[in-house]
Amino acid sequence: MFALIDVNSFYASCEQVFRPDLKGKPVVVLSNNDGCVIARSRDARKHIRMGAPWFEIESFVKENNVAIFSSNYTYYADMSMRVMEVLTSLVPKLEVYSIDEAFCDLSGIDSIHDLTQFGFYLQQQIMQRCHLPVGVGISTTKTLAKLANFAAKQWQKTGGVVDLSLKDRQQKLMSLVPVNEVWGIGRKLSKKLQLLNINTALDLSRLPPDEARKLHSVVLERTVRELNGISCLTLEEQQNTKKQIICSRSFGNKITNYDFVRQSICARAERAAEKLREEKQFCKLISVSIQSSRFSKKDGGFYRYGSQKLTYPSQDSRDIIKAATQILDNIWVEEIKYSKSSVMLSDFFDSGVTQFSLFEKQKPYKNGDILMQLIDDINRSSPAKIGFAGKGNGEKKYPWQMRREYLSQKWTTDIDQTAIVKC
Repeated sequence: MFALIDVNSFYASCEQVFRPDLKGKPVVVLSNNDGCVIARSRDARKHIRMGAPWFEIESFVKENNVAIFSSNYTYYADMSMRVMEVLTSLVPKLEVYSIDEAFCDLSGIDSIHDLTQFGFYLQQQIMQRCHLPVGVGISTTKTLAKLANFAAKQWQKTGGVVDLSLKDRQQKLMSLVPVNEVWGIGRKLSKKLQLLNINTALDLSRLPPDEARKLHSVVLERTVRELNGISCLTLEEQQNTKKQIICSRSFGNKITNYDFVRQSICARAERAAEKLREEKQFCKLISVSIQSSRFSKKDGGFYRYGSQKLTYPSQDSRDIIKAATQILDNIWVEEIKYSKSSVMLSDFFDSGVTQFSLFEKQKPYKNGDILMQLIDDINRSSPAKIGFAGKGNGEKKYPWQMRREYLSQKWTTDIDQTAIVKC
């Protein structure tokens, strides 16, 4: 038995936790650089479409008293961690699927609890401890649990919990759900299936598994089997090691100045190195790209890319920043209005041990692992942060930094911004 727990309108719901004045009020969250809508509360969905550009809805938002927020990723990540900690304390096994979703193993729980009531219990505990609304879908496979969660969020009469343990309930729901809402069925595949008169999840479940494999792949075959109650996807408690790490952001403004673009590369490389150490990996290949806006009339679609192999696998920020800035020097072109920079790490190793050439002069920094560990410990536990000077003064606003004009407080991660309750 599986349960899929999914926080409703996660970003928008997070913004309402410490703002009781926003209850029942339409809330919208914008993407990087306040570009377009990426989250909406239920009240906002009636009037604002997902992905709508900010410039299109700005006047409507201000005229209709809609609460608008820039993405506050630090806060959202902390709230996600709190939700997962609650679930970990309540279920035998947990797979964190995304920032706002988790699969739970409910095997054995049905022998001591009614599953629907247990779903409401999980919902109530997350609301009580995290103040976030969730939908709970329960069934015998992960695909059916995902489908049950869709129903829990789609139809309010369910109370946000749907148990699809019984075959007849599975059949009834699948007959109502379009095939494109089935987990793993993308837009192109759904169009292909519709040409074969497979329009609902129930139609897909009746497709013979061997035909599904011939039609698309073994993945579609597994989906068909899962829709028929045959579990093919197990719970993944251990997250797979990443094959690459990418740090990429659009600039708040168009930039022609080399120093500013270099600062952004340093910042991306520093963050990528932090993520690499979190993964307990070492990398050997550094890649950097810079580009202009594709909408620019003069240099639209300009893109430059370069890479460099390190002498030895490293997770030291200094090695990665040095390589990234050297690549930038090689790909830099003057008088282009740059809008985005990216740093990618790949070719991972489990350790930094390597066999050096007899004539190789470049060696790892002495005690570099101790220094990096110290920096990470300070940055995790202290309000003050340690960084590298190449990215500029952290207290100063630079044109390459994201535009976030509607950023909310870091309610749970900054002691100076925590809520104050007056008794």
